Amino acid sequence: MTIKELENTMIDRLDHFVLTTAQPDETIRFYTEVLGMKLETFREGKRLALKFGKQKINIHVKGQEYEPKAHAPGVGTLDFCFIASVPLEQVIGSLNKHKVTIIEGPCIKTGAMGDIRSVYFRDPDLNLVEVSEYV
Repeated sequence: MTIKELENTMIDRLDHFVLTTAQPDETIRFYTEVLGMKLETFREGKRLALKFGKQKINIHVKGQEYEPKAHAPGVGTLDFCFIASVPLEQVIGSLNKHKVTIIEGPCIKTGAMGDIRSVYFRDPDLNLVEVSEYV
């Protein structure tokens, strides 16, 4: 798909997605300490989100999901990719510092806008997380 074709799509970008977790404290620690996201509370402090760039991840605790929700929300069912705002080596350094096992990479993959260099690892709920930089 060319840049021109991308400009003509109905959807511009992802605003947020929901991560269902069985261990909210560990998940928040992982995403804030390891990946540098910022914790945000909203709806009078009843809701939690992890903010990064111009997007966020809303947190739902398994069995306490907010309505409306996915038909079958599950723990460890996500597979997603973030584009790093720092060099990938800095991401790898943080993963190593926090003893997060890299299960693949660095390797070349294909992102939405072209080739990316990626590392793969799992979060506390075993979701597959990919962090990449464009090459």
